[in-house]
Amino acid sequence: MSDTIAKVAARADTLRKVYGEGDAAVEALRGITVEFGSGRFTAIMGASGSGKSTLLHCLAGLDVPTSGHVFIGDIDITTLSEKRLTQLRRDKVGFVFQAFNLIPTLTAKENVTLPLDIAGRDVDEAWFDSVVDTVRLRDRLDHRPAELSGGQQQRVAAARALVSRPEIVFADEPTGNLDSKAGAELLTFLRGAVDDHGQSIVMVTHDANAASYSDRIVFLADGLVVDEMLEPNTEKILDRLKAMEA
Repeated sequence: MSDTIAKVAARADTLRKVYGEGDAAVEALRGITVEFGSGRFTAIMGASGSGKSTLLHCLAGLDVPTSGHVFIGDIDITTLSEKRLTQLRRDKVGFVFQAFNLIPTLTAKENVTLPLDIAGRDVDEAWFDSVVDTVRLRDRLDHRPAELSGGQQQRVAAARALVSRPEIVFADEPTGNLDSKAGAELLTFLRGAVDDHGQSIVMVTHDANAASYSDRIVFLADGLVVDEMLEPNTEKILDRLKAMEA
């Protein structure tokens, strides 16, 4: 299934991922082909064990598929050396983890600019200011993670993913550890990154309300894409999930 947008930020082509061997083998992805449009916010949903996070990790180059291909833009990342893949992830991909993954000894500002510092790239101060003000972290930049709330830490993680202007941002259950208010703030920020800055975002979530912020939902079941929804709202999503469970 493909997005209606002509330009594609990421795509999987007959993607398979098998964990284990022999009788213990588990086929997490069973030949998935799917595209994710540029400048769009796409959610991936499905029951536990449907392959959501495995697909996301393969798309982001964090996991190696058993067979098939993954493209970021027009680059087949499954053919890259580890060195080239690391460089591509650094230059073209942002990732927001559920567990924040902040460096405890660094300030919020240092955590946000860390990918640029590692890459030896200058910080675009105007863009940095825009991102920081959007996530409302201006008065927390000198604080370390232990001095921030969970919601603030997740906003630091989201800002870190966006500050390098990656071609695509992958988010794995980014609101999973947040209360409803902090979750809504983060989703509003991600929505604004798409609407105002043309960012491409792919988010795994089990939360119908979180998915309602997206332009499109891709539904997985048993390692396969089984459905999709455009212009979702919470009620439509819940109805579709109930129908899939029936």
